[in-house]
Parts: sequence; structure tokens; C-alpha cells
Amino acid sequence: MAEPELVDVVVVGLGVGGEEVAGRLAEAGLTVVGIERDLVGGECPYWGCIPSKMMIRAGNALAEAHRVNELAGSAQVRPDWAPVAKRIREEATDTWDDRVAVDRFTGKGGRFVRGSGRLDGPDRVRVGEQVFQARYGIVLGTGTRPSIPPIDGLAGTPYWTNRQAIEVEELPESLLVLGGGAIGLELAQVFARFGVRVTVIEAADRVLATEEPEASEVAAQALRADGVEIHTGVRAGRVDHDGERFTVHADGAEFTGEKLLVVTGRRAHLEELGLDTVDVDASQRYLPVDGRMHVTEGIWAVGDLAGEGAFTHIAMYQAAIVVADVLDHMRRTKGGPDASGTASVVGGAAGVVSAVGGAMSAGWSTAAPGSVPYADYRALPRVTFTDPEVGAVGLTEQQARERGVNVQIGYADLTSSARGWIHKAGNAGFIKLVADADQGVLIGATSVGPAGGEVLSALVVAVHAAVPISQLRHMIYAYPTFHRAIEDALRSLK
Repeated sequence: MAEPELVDVVVVGLGVGGEEVAGRLAEAGLTVVGIERDLVGGECPYWGCIPSKMMIRAGNALAEAHRVNELAGSAQVRPDWAPVAKRIREEATDTWDDRVAVDRFTGKGGRFVRGSGRLDGPDRVRVGEQVFQARYGIVLGTGTRPSIPPIDGLAGTPYWTNRQAIEVEELPESLLVLGGGAIGLELAQVFARFGVRVTVIEAADRVLATEEPEASEVAAQALRADGVEIHTGVRAGRVDHDGERFTVHADGAEFTGEKLLVVTGRRAHLEELGLDTVDVDASQRYLPVDGRMHVTEGIWAVGDLAGEGAFTHIAMYQAAIVVADVLDHMRRTKGGPDASGTASVVGGAAGVVSAVGGAMSAGWSTAAPGSVPYADYRALPRVTFTDPEVGAVGLTEQQARERGVNVQIGYADLTSSARGWIHKAGNAGFIKLVADADQGVLIGATSVGPAGGEVLSALVVAVHAAVPISQLRHMIYAYPTFHRAIEDALRSLK
């Protein structure tokens, strides 16, 4: 058995959150080992946020060109996937090569190890024959992988996950999409706009089932206008593949297509992490953590693994907390540098987080003045980048009512707003507000429209800072903007 090598911190999994934690701690002067078996940076830059939004940008450009006929004359459009695939390959992913990311981490002073890391007892991580002993802690950031449903016949077929959909060089003639969540709808709309015949199959009674019903309806109408077939309340029972085409058998119906994209959720693979060696249950869907991202003594988790949502912005938010808490733990650990000796080394990490905790005490509870803030997900923003965009924050109306809140709802149709009327073609959308009538604050909101994700920012501030509704009503909203519809929704609260 290899003799353990003593280091300060080991980070297992260098996705968005893990890479941020490892890099920041290395910059702070700690000896940090970062372990990644796949690509440094994780899903987002290679198969998620970045390349998918490049695809969406291209699809939206085609849609806008078609709208010329309604607004400014006439235009003919010929879709071409080649420049989209080229941009993803060359600009976003370096043909799925992470050399730049690895160099970025090692350039900060970190040590990179390629492989699958797993816990090997308290404070220890094993990668193949190497064993590292962590002086100050271990951070787990191994993310999630597609959750493939146990549908008869599916295993062994050449179905796509989001990765194959992002990497595709030549588009199929037709595509079946199993799953009507955010990823499924975004990709379905893109491919449809490039001429692919797309069918979405969703087991729930509506697409975007976790969002407001009004958002589901607008999104479904938009995709159908792009030629997408949507079937909801339909559960796949069997999949056949004859070497050329897929057939999905679902509740008595059959759907056929050249390719099948399975986007039915994601899951963490905790059983691979050696959690039993530190007495942590590995049978759970996600890794439970406290408000400072602690799994157990000396172990933190960050990103998708922690179960608060598969969003880059959550991973980065959590990473800031973990960095500050690890540095605080280091200062308090016997034999670690004293507070005065560490303050200048910490730099922005603990300082920024502590400043946020002090300035936003309503949203960041702290155990003591100057301590590391706890995570607060009350104002968690999320955006589905369909056209129109679906932005949401906080609780939906149903979630608020289930919690016994005295709910008030405000609603404004974007097409009836001045900017919506001016915009005309492609102006579908709305603003929906969910208020706690007893507290006089917003606890949730949805912004759907051509700039739904951008308009959402004002609503995130309102929910996060618990801005009184009376104060929101007294604000001046620029005219004519999409965000001015917030004022109309406030006026309709009841």
C-alpha cells in the first residue's frame, strides 16, 4: 500500500464548483491537489451551458430572420449547421480538450491528477495507487450524470444524452426527445429551427413541470409554432432500435425518429466516492450538506452533488462559501497558520464572502460577527433559454400555497405592455408575481419573454433582499422596457 502524501486540501472533481474551490485555495497559498477523471471545468463549458447557448443563439438568429417578413420586408433563410458545430468545436470546447483549464489550475499553484478519486478513510483520498492525506480538508465536487430510466429495450441502443446532442456534426432528419424539462425543450427548439423533425415525449401532464403552468403553456405554444410535436402525460414503456430508427412505445402510441435524445434528469453517483469509509450513507440521491456545505467533519461538497440544482451559478455561489469556510477551518486547526498570518493570504476569498454576509444579513445568516455565511437558496434564480426565455426565482404559486402562505398573485401579459406591443413578432410572455400578503414581500416570480432571463434580475433582488412591495410600487420603471411590465404585475396583485 502506498504511503500517503501529506497535502493541505484535496478536491475530488474539478467541475465548475470544484475548479473554483481548488484554484482559489491554491492562490491562497495552500498545497492543493485537484483530481478529475473527465475534463476540468465539467459539464458546463463542454456539454452544457456554453455550447448549448451557442446553439440557441444560432437558432434564435434564424427565428429573427423569419420575423423580418412580419416587420421589415422579406427575407429568405437557409439553415446551415456546419458553422454552429465549428464554433462549438473550436471556440467553446477546443474539440473537447481541457489543456487550457488544466494549465489555468496549475498556473495558480495547484497540482493536477487525472483519475477517479475516492475517499479512503478520514482525511484520505485514493487515486489509483496514489494516496493523499489532507491536512485541512477534502472537497467533493464530482457532479451528476444523466439519469437513464429503466425503459425496456433502451439499454444497448445508441441513444443520445446531452453530450451527443452537443457534439453532433451532422443533424438527423428526425429526433425523439424523451423529457420535457429545460434541457429537452432548449435542444428540441434548436434542432427544429434547423429543420429537424422533433417530437417531445413527457410523462408529466405539462412540459417544464416544475415551473408555473402559465410558463409551460407559453413554452409549449412557442415550440409548436417551430414545428415541434409535444406529447404530455405519456410514459414510455419500451424502446426499439432497428439499426436505423428508434421507436418509442408509450401508452398505446408509437413514435419514430432517426435519433433518440434522453434528457430525463440527472443523478449523483455517490456509491463511487467511498463514503462508507467515513460513515456517510451513499444510498441517497444527493449528498446532504449543512449551510456551510459540510458533509461531515473535514469534508465539504459543492455543485450538483449537493442537490440544490444543476446550475453553474449555484456551484459558484457554494464555492465561495466553501473557500471561506476551508480557510476559516485552517486558521482554527491546531498547527495551522494563525489568524494574523493568514489574513493577507486569504485576500478576496473570505473577505468578499464575509462582506456579503454583513451587507445582506437578511439573506445570509451568520453564527457570529465575521463568521462564514450560510447558504441561502430562497432567491435561487433559474432560466430556461427557449425563445421566449423562461426565468424564475423563489417559490411558484403552488409551492407557496402548499407551505400555507397567505398568497397574493400579480400577473401582466407582456404582449399588452408598451414594449411587447412595439416588439410585435416573438413577443409572447408575461410577468407573474407570488407575494406573501402577511409579510408584504415577494417570495417568488416568473419572467417569460424575449429577455425573460435578463428581466429576472430585478425580481431576484426583490426576493433576495425582501424589498417591501410598497417600495417596489414606488420605484420608477424605465419606459418602454420589458421590465416595466413588473410595475403592471405589481398593480394587479390580489
